[in-house]
Amino acid sequence: MRLAVSLLLALAALPLAAQQPRSVTLPPALDRVLRDYEQGWEKGDAAAVARLFATDGFALPNRKPPAQGHEAIRAAYQGNSGPLRLRALSYATADSIGWIVGAYAYGERNSPDIGKFVLALRKDRSGRWLIAADIDNAIK
Repeated sequence: MRLAVSLLLALAALPLAAQQPRSVTLPPALDRVLRDYEQGWEKGDAAAVARLFATDGFALPNRKPPAQGHEAIRAAYQGNSGPLRLRALSYATADSIGWIVGAYAYGERNSPDIGKFVLALRKDRSGRWLIAADIDNAIK
């Protein structure tokens, strides 16, 4: 009887655990931010990742203190690397501000999400989107 109850509970939870929100397609200028972030992270190039941020931007990484500015963000991300995969769940832009809500994984493109993020974005004078704030946290 206990086995049957355990099995039913596990099966009932399966659709919730397996369900992931659908990705949305970003405009190229916003997608560039995510792809450049992935490339810098995969190479372990914390300086390249930090350059994706506005000069006064914030990184708010999971289980770490806030980091503001390129040097602090570079230091916060130093030593991190690997096949980071970012996907957008939603986004919006208006004039020179925008945001992306997304999920992240490590490994192959279809790896299950292990975390979620919000990027607050700001356009610089050249029209390039920069990260004003990056908030991320793990799902588990």
